[in-house]
Amino acid sequence: MKRSSMEAAKQREQDKDDQSDSQSQQSQGSLEPGMKRAKMPKKSKHRMRAHINPMGDLTIPVPMNTDYVDWSLHYPSFFGVPNNNDDKMFCNKEQKSEKVPTIVDIGCGYGGLLFELSKEFPNELILGMEIRDKVTNFVVQKINSSRINSGYKDYLNIGVVRTNTMKTIHNYFKKESLEKMFILFADPHFKKQNHRRRIITTQLLSDYAYSLKTGGKIYTATDVKELHDWEVEHMELHPLFERVPEEETKDDPCIKFMTEGTDEAKKVARNGGSVWHSVYRKKDLEKSRNEIQQEIVKFFL
Repeated sequence: MKRSSMEAAKQREQDKDDQSDSQSQQSQGSLEPGMKRAKMPKKSKHRMRAHINPMGDLTIPVPMNTDYVDWSLHYPSFFGVPNNNDDKMFCNKEQKSEKVPTIVDIGCGYGGLLFELSKEFPNELILGMEIRDKVTNFVVQKINSSRINSGYKDYLNIGVVRTNTMKTIHNYFKKESLEKMFILFADPHFKKQNHRRRIITTQLLSDYAYSLKTGGKIYTATDVKELHDWEVEHMELHPLFERVPEEETKDDPCIKFMTEGTDEAKKVARNGGSVWHSVYRKKDLEKSRNEIQQEIVKFFL
């Protein structure tokens, strides 16, 4: 009986997600004469377990370095490639490219944030990075269908790759090339022995700082208070980051996107939960180099 009720609840949740996808498709503008509307993918067909061991070995194609990433495959319109590159879809490919993404969503899930950011930052290339294969395929299909259904006018600046960001972020982004980084509703890895798998650690923050421009921001959000405290603690202790005051973030549209507009945020709201968030920025290294060096020495002693 208990199993039946759990399955029924799971089915209701899937029906809500599929209904949301259907409404998203209907809300898109009318097509030009002769064009056919593309079907949007359904989340219920791309479900898989939420927990993936990032320490394990995954057979995922990874570019040799940042010079071997062809971003034109993900954002064809920004590189003068007509007709959405004949609607071909790519999750991973190895080639060189000049234009690069400046906004990244690590662990983008089903891509809700990407679509919100696309409208707010139409001139920026935005990339989602996701470790789960079925989920990545869903995002690719949704992006492609949304481009077709908008007459190749919208969502041209978002893309996704399947990768393990904890191991490969430097294969995709050059030094100081990112302006914004989002880490939302990450796997909490509750067991103490699994804390090393968390997406925010001292070592990973150093990797993120390498890829962020001076003043670049990291946005975090979670419905797990213990994880939020962990993230804030590590960000506060790291010598290359400082917290952005609340008065500076109150008019930031990204706050609303990540706490209300993502798939996970909407699920938390439906269940009556709470979302905790924070925003940190990379310090100006030139401005306070001596001070930061002193903090680094204290931090590692």
